[in-house]
Amino acid sequence: MATVFETRLIGNLGKDATVRKMDRGVVAVNFPVAHNKNWRDKRTGESRTKTTWVNCTIWKKEGSNMRILDFLKSGALVEVVGTPYAKAYQQEDGTLKTEIRLNIARTNILRSSKNTSSSSDDDFNEDDNNDDVYGGIDEFTLNENDF
Repeated sequence: MATVFETRLIGNLGKDATVRKMDRGVVAVNFPVAHNKNWRDKRTGESRTKTTWVNCTIWKKEGSNMRILDFLKSGALVEVVGTPYAKAYQQEDGTLKTEIRLNIARTNILRSSKNTSSSSDDDFNEDDNNDDVYGGIDEFTLNENDF
């Protein structure tokens, strides 16, 4: 029986997406998404917010349609679906740092950033197009300099 390990995240981009060319004709589109959890402190009555940052990557073949970059701008509200994984690495001071990452399979722009030039397409959906190389993601190794 097949299993599914997929995460859906809705949040705002923390900065504009960046593109890195990898080996074997693959391009990585990287961007951080912030998820905010809001609650009211029971003791003080104050509103609180905890922000969790998730580093996201869309994998594409070199030379494929990169129109998504027009919409992945700081502040944009996005819905992304993909496979999560954690990555741990040692910082220069010797401490171990762990971060959450998400290999994106589907992207939906829910609200464009103010930095996005006006377009007749306010929403952009990228869903399983033939340019993605998501299926072969296990072949790639990344390090902390990838983001």
